[in-house]
Amino acid sequence: MRNRLIAGLVSALTTVALLTPAPANAETPSLDWKPCASAPLECATLKVPLDYRKPGGPTLEVAISRLKSGNPGARRGVLLLNPGGPGGSGLDMPLMIAQLAPPSVTAAYDLIGFDPRGAGNSSRITCALTPDQLRPGKAIPYPAPNGDISANVAYAKQVAGQCAEHAGPVLSYLTTLNTARDMDRIRLALGERKISYLGGSYGSYLGAVYTTLFPAQSDRILLDSISNPDGIWRPAFRQWAPAAETRFDDFAAWAAARDAEYGLGTSAAAVRATYFELVGKLDATPQGGNDFREQTRAGLYSDANFVPMAQQWQALKRGEMTVSGGPAGDPQSFYAVFWSVVCGDTAWPRSIAQHQRDVLVDKWRYPLTNGGPSTVFPCIYWPSKPIEQPLRITDRGPSNVLLVQNTRDPATPIAGARAMRAALGDRARLVTAEQGGHGAYLLTPNVCVSRVATAFLVDGVQPAGDVHCGPELAASDHSRDQTIREIQARRFPG
Repeated sequence: MRNRLIAGLVSALTTVALLTPAPANAETPSLDWKPCASAPLECATLKVPLDYRKPGGPTLEVAISRLKSGNPGARRGVLLLNPGGPGGSGLDMPLMIAQLAPPSVTAAYDLIGFDPRGAGNSSRITCALTPDQLRPGKAIPYPAPNGDISANVAYAKQVAGQCAEHAGPVLSYLTTLNTARDMDRIRLALGERKISYLGGSYGSYLGAVYTTLFPAQSDRILLDSISNPDGIWRPAFRQWAPAAETRFDDFAAWAAARDAEYGLGTSAAAVRATYFELVGKLDATPQGGNDFREQTRAGLYSDANFVPMAQQWQALKRGEMTVSGGPAGDPQSFYAVFWSVVCGDTAWPRSIAQHQRDVLVDKWRYPLTNGGPSTVFPCIYWPSKPIEQPLRITDRGPSNVLLVQNTRDPATPIAGARAMRAALGDRARLVTAEQGGHGAYLLTPNVCVSRVATAFLVDGVQPAGDVHCGPELAASDHSRDQTIREIQARRFPG
């Protein structure tokens, strides 16, 4: 009995130690800013501990970028940016946000981008995926048309083995908690007492973890398209299925209103029938149906995708069997980091039978995605176990968080935003927008959301209570739509 008590005490103390922010080294990190090689920004690299429990041990490099305030007299600090993923490259995010944000935001902040550990220019890792392994409906797995997951199981086992072979020593340390700790090292290197933050999709969870770990170092925290803190990670992915069904109705209504141009159906029901007709034809080709399913799910992230998506459907109806999709930038490091984070943040169920049952249930409930979001990921064969428990998001800290969320988001449904609001309590306010798409602030031109979020970032005005915005959309233009598509591609898949 005594031995069990001692073992339990040691385990508890170890858990507390792992969840406590590592103390800064005596020497404050510094940055050597130089022009970026591929963008009109300043770039630098920062060394961070591979394992924050061993601050004097091996290190990784994190690539950082900066776009200085356009009005030094109005500057109030730095705004750290993350596009999502996990695994999305954020090095060029300052340029993209500068194209979309009001001038008051770019005047108030130096915009700071970074590639999270393992991604892009930050000690890049890879699982050496083949072109076939990078196909949209394989990397984000979908079952066979009849729901069988045998091919997913084989893929998961193969890819987990490749990741272990090519990146094994660092996989355990590519986690949300460690990325949040890296963010505070960036703050120190910038010489800032506090940092503000704008993150969407997975970046919303990363921001919530940061401000929970480092509440005193958090200035104004804006989280967009909210990941459910109670569903990390498989439960969150399973929500893609019902969320995509809800959001698909927006595209179907849009396409039906333009049947004379695209010929996809004169009603939303007819457009939906066209989708399943195309899926049926593509299922007769190797992997084609699943690539199309995933390309369509990702296309629902933004209204800016509707025109190219409708044009692609037209081409497919003509028999031009070309399907594309996947993350922008560097898919090799994206998927390596994506799997490392979602497999390393929390343990996954290892039962193949459970996954198969879930797929068949969700295939029947949500035919659009054919049970795909419930199938096997490489996590069931991942070579390492999580080194820490997921951090519980709490209300301990200042009231300095604003959550913004669309009601018909295809990747992070509104239930996740409500769960995050409940977890943060009085620290946060929730702004919902009666619209579709993955991204409420800047990525969908909702006038009400833009007004509230900009006032929060620039003037620190947090609403007295939660706010609901109607579908007040400003006119979009081609150049903004292209930038939005580029940001959404970095948010892929969630």
